[in-house]
Amino acid sequence: MFETFTLRWLRWRRPNPPPLYPLPDGVERIFIDTPGGKLEILYARPQGATRPDATPLFFVHGGMGGAWVWHEYLSFFSARGIPCYAVSMRGHGGSYYPSYLRMVYMTTKRMLADDVVAGLRWAQEREGGREVVLVGHSSGGGLSQLILSDGDVRVKGLVLVGATPGFGSFRVYTSWMSMDPWFLPRMWFQFGHSNSPLSHPTLTWNAFFSRAQSPAFVEAFHERLTPYESFLWSLGMSRPFVNMRNVVAQIAGWDKDQSDMGKHQNLMILAGELDTLMRVPIMEDLANTYRVACVGLASQKKKLKDVRAEVVPLDGEGDRDNAGYGVRFCMVPKAGHHMQNDIPWEVGAQKLMAFYEQL
Repeated sequence: MFETFTLRWLRWRRPNPPPLYPLPDGVERIFIDTPGGKLEILYARPQGATRPDATPLFFVHGGMGGAWVWHEYLSFFSARGIPCYAVSMRGHGGSYYPSYLRMVYMTTKRMLADDVVAGLRWAQEREGGREVVLVGHSSGGGLSQLILSDGDVRVKGLVLVGATPGFGSFRVYTSWMSMDPWFLPRMWFQFGHSNSPLSHPTLTWNAFFSRAQSPAFVEAFHERLTPYESFLWSLGMSRPFVNMRNVVAQIAGWDKDQSDMGKHQNLMILAGELDTLMRVPIMEDLANTYRVACVGLASQKKKLKDVRAEVVPLDGEGDRDNAGYGVRFCMVPKAGHHMQNDIPWEVGAQKLMAFYEQL
């Protein structure tokens, strides 16, 4: 336990840009210019069967991560002929790093959202203006909702992977502190450092992965985490921060009639069964809240309990997987919060692929 309180992890300085890590086969690193500096984009070119009109996938990482957290998914989907992009926001991955004080205390969720928008617009231009399927994980899923709520972009589909709910993350932090009773004392002992909750591989393991994941994997994953993170990003999502009806209005296909909304989904919620942060009940509430927004957009009045009652199970997908009113909910069994990197990551990728194919 004492190791989780030591200061060996306090990396106040980091080379700018940071050392670059190796990429999987078929993935290339591209840098795009923004007013603040260069952002890293990972691009996985389509392989295998030719899909000339394949809708691109655009991936957004969460807190402490980078485009590298999508390596498994980039390889999986590009092997199936789908062009894939993943962005690293400022202070993450191979992108430029603001100073500690600027990143931690002066970088807002809107500033990070602007990085996502810059990367997404660049990818769309590269793809001839085609709309993408936007995939956001954790607080990156929160940013994905924010940029749609603010009308920055329009997408063909939205996938929220263990995402910060647009109705606010208060329950998420309650879950984290229940899982880690030393959360606040450790923060005090470590001088309020932004990385305190993940300051040791054991803490990263507990928060992000199932117990089945290997210690060696978790150690390597932990070493890649960004050395400091924005406080304003997470604090800015603690209360409701999006208009959910605006979010769904920016996803193509909501002009369909109500009967078709029962067969066709444009928004997917992907949850990890063992996620101790974005717990399954929170993700189910997020799915049902978006169903209410979809119904409201279709100008039909429904209560939340009615929407809950009228969704249908997905055949062969799992005990809790269901769809209805334009929203698909799927769970990845035995997976933690970083379900795209955990042992059963391919199960989640297959469920995302099924959603992609029905768009």
